[in-house]
Amino acid sequence: IGSHSAETDSQTEWTDVQKKIIPWKNGTPSLDLEMAFQDRAAKLGKSNSRLIVVASLIDKPTNLGGLCRTSEIFGASALVVGSLHYIQDKQFQHLSVSAEQWLPLVEVKPCQLVDYLQQKKTEGYTIIGVEQTAKSFDLTEYCFPEKSLLLLGNEHEGIPANLIHHLDVCVEIPQQGIIRSLNVHVSGALLIWEYTRQQVIKQKQQK
Repeated sequence: IGSHSAETDSQTEWTDVQKKIIPWKNGTPSLDLEMAFQDRAAKLGKSNSRLIVVASLIDKPTNLGGLCRTSEIFGASALVVGSLHYIQDKQFQHLSVSAEQWLPLVEVKPCQLVDYLQQKKTEGYTIIGVEQTAKSFDLTEYCFPEKSLLLLGNEHEGIPANLIHHLDVCVEIPQQGIIRSLNVHVSGALLIWEYTRQQVIKQKQQK
């Protein structure tokens, strides 16, 4: 966890969303974000998803750009990144193909993640880590809650131990090959799709 000064700034920095996408009004940031999600869904004709994809631990602009594109295509409600500066990177833009213009982006630095995850828990989100652990659920057997927060690990270290303790559940992707790890964008894409598939089925059943 970062210094005390970084932690005290976290409340305001969490709301530093790309201004051309969500112009914040005066008021409660969480309420504004919720209203922005609903407005976006209505304008774009997309499902009112409650999936937040947290990629603050990811370093490579190509992975972040790919995740941005995937998150937008499947209607995730927001993509959380460690720094909004990534969106200016040419490699990010090459992979995102303008998805950042249609997807709410939220900046949460790695040192702020513990507090951010705790805040989302109080808002009713289930914190889901994409990680292989002794108690991981198989993706094919896991039922995603409507309000799901998907935490993706770093390309090399995965999810650090101090964050594992703050997860509600870990989900892993069943594998058949010898190599035991997938690219983080690929892993994220598979879980984003499975969440979307389950929620689409639920919405059809409710009609």
